[in-house]
Amino acid sequence: MATTATTAPAPAPVLDPVEYGRIGAAQSAAQRRHELAAFLRSRRERISPEQVGLPVTGRRRTPGLRREEVAQLATVGVTWYTWLEQGRDIQVSAQVLHSVARALMLDPTERAHLFVLAGSEDPSPVVECSTVTPAIRLLLTQIDPMPAAVLNNRYDVLAYNRPYTWIVGDLDELPFEDRNLMWLLFTDSFFQRSLVDLDEARTSMVARFRAAMADHGAEPAWKTLVARLRQASPEFEAVWQQHEVAGLGNGLKRFLLPDGGLLRFEYTNLWLGPRLGPRLVAYTPQDDETRRRLEALATLSRAGA
Repeated sequence: MATTATTAPAPAPVLDPVEYGRIGAAQSAAQRRHELAAFLRSRRERISPEQVGLPVTGRRRTPGLRREEVAQLATVGVTWYTWLEQGRDIQVSAQVLHSVARALMLDPTERAHLFVLAGSEDPSPVVECSTVTPAIRLLLTQIDPMPAAVLNNRYDVLAYNRPYTWIVGDLDELPFEDRNLMWLLFTDSFFQRSLVDLDEARTSMVARFRAAMADHGAEPAWKTLVARLRQASPEFEAVWQQHEVAGLGNGLKRFLLPDGGLLRFEYTNLWLGPRLGPRLVAYTPQDDETRRRLEALATLSRAGA
């Protein structure tokens, strides 16, 4: 009886660590250039010729400035700027980036974002540490009844106290990957339902997230979160496509709770190490009414414990 010979499939090529690193670096650089191209287009399209002192000539098919007008304002070649906005792999000096930032009227946060995307960031970026020490956990407990949590710059909630669950919801009931304020803000959650100024919070948080992501664009955790949000929320997709960036800062938030009424807070970021690392966010009452309602919630919580 004849037998049929079979040939074993050839083994997949194995890359050595050096070559693997080169491929990863190339993919990361290409992604940065793609993001840079989209960011430049979005900044160019928001500026009218009148804003920069240019005459309006002829009918414009697209909003904002033309590429040649940006090149003129930045005193760089039209071809070179076109290549930059197309995401081509070209060398960019700090002086030229400064000129482009000035021509596009970028604010300090947007200018820093431009430099990072162009590959001019710190060659030794700070590595974020997600460790929450016992001392930090004790501090969270001592802040009670003021809500407080430890977040990283991806908005993952790393630790929190009991009052924080009054405004965000019971995080213990959620899978680990859903304990993220970006996810809770754009999907059906207690946090989304209780936050009064929802649209404003979404716009500002996405802008801050995008600015932070410039240093982490090739990391799987960041890419996975963005992909999940884009698939789950058309609202996120719309805000994401605006390419706004903003720096972290303190501010005000209002929550309307079923058992607590309207609470007005001033939130403060307290960095636990390098500025780009984890931070403790504390919510302090903005008025006496909020303070009284927090005390009432604390009493209710102790009674139900």
